[in-house]
Amino acid sequence: MYVIENKAASNAQATAHLVLSFDARCKSRLRTRLLSGEEVGLFLERGTVLRGGDKLAANDGTVIEVVAAPEMLMEAVSGDPLLLAKAAYHLGNRHVAIELKPGRLRFASDHVLGEMVRGLGLKVAEIEAPFEPESGAYGAHGVHGHSADGEGRGPRIHDHFIHK
Repeated sequence: MYVIENKAASNAQATAHLVLSFDARCKSRLRTRLLSGEEVGLFLERGTVLRGGDKLAANDGTVIEVVAAPEMLMEAVSGDPLLLAKAAYHLGNRHVAIELKPGRLRFASDHVLGEMVRGLGLKVAEIEAPFEPESGAYGAHGVHGHSADGEGRGPRIHDHFIHK
C-alpha cells in the first residue's frame, strides 16, 4: 500500500494516477486505489483540498498525479454576465461550491438548485465532467476561516452541499 503524507513538486514526473471526485479530494484521510488498482492511504494536513494535476509524494518516493474524476453536475449557461453573477450569488448564499467558466457555471447535480437557477433565467443542463470549484477568497482551496466542528478547523466546502 502506498502511504501519502505530502504533496510533491508540481514539476515532478508522475508514474501513477489517482482519480478522485471533488468530495474525495476534500478528505485529508482516505483509503482508496490508484487507477492501476494499487491501494493508497492518504494522510494529508487537515483542510487540504486536492486539485486535478496536483502531484503527491508516496513515502517510497513514487509520484502520483491527482486526476479530477468526472461527476454529475448542473451547468448553467448565459451570455448575460449579470444573470451568471446572480446565479453565483444565490448558490454561494447557500454555500454551494461552484466552478466558474466563461459564459457558464457548474455545481453538483441537484434538481432543486437547478430549478432555482432556471427561475433566474439561465439555461441549465445536467452534464458529466470533472469538477474544480472555486477555492474561495479567504483560504486555500475552499476552507472557511471559522471553526464549526469543535476541532479548531473550519468546515470544508463540501460539508455545505445542499442535498434534497
